[in-house]
Amino acid sequence: MVTGWFAGEGDDFRLLGTRCAACTSVFFPREDTFCRNPGCDGGALKEVPLSRRGRIWSYTDNRYRPPAPYASDPDVEWQPYTLIAVELAAERIVVLGQGVPGVTVDDLAVGMEVEAVPGVLNEDAKATWTTWHWRPTGVTA
Repeated sequence: MVTGWFAGEGDDFRLLGTRCAACTSVFFPREDTFCRNPGCDGGALKEVPLSRRGRIWSYTDNRYRPPAPYASDPDVEWQPYTLIAVELAAERIVVLGQGVPGVTVDDLAVGMEVEAVPGVLNEDAKATWTTWHWRPTGVTA
């Protein structure tokens, strides 16, 4: 995916955002140019690791192959996946991401706690594209 959006492994895995020094607004995807808060005159933007856990704000399933630039092999049968919007209470933001493979909408509920874990978006003989997935806490899938 995009360099600088996440870092670490295992329990140290975190999404990376930025925080404005003036108004303390947090941004994800990260913002490195200016504070996007319209009520702020702007301040220095500092990289911050985001909360690893949050609560499901909304969710759905994706049953079709997205168009380019989404990376996927058109010769491989499409596998539906869940999309989960997660509220990070400490940062007061909602972050969208895929659910871990094997988790369906039948396994999810609004308000359920989930955690960010490393995942694979796509891979081929030349490269592996990594991303984050949301996994319900207590699930090891």
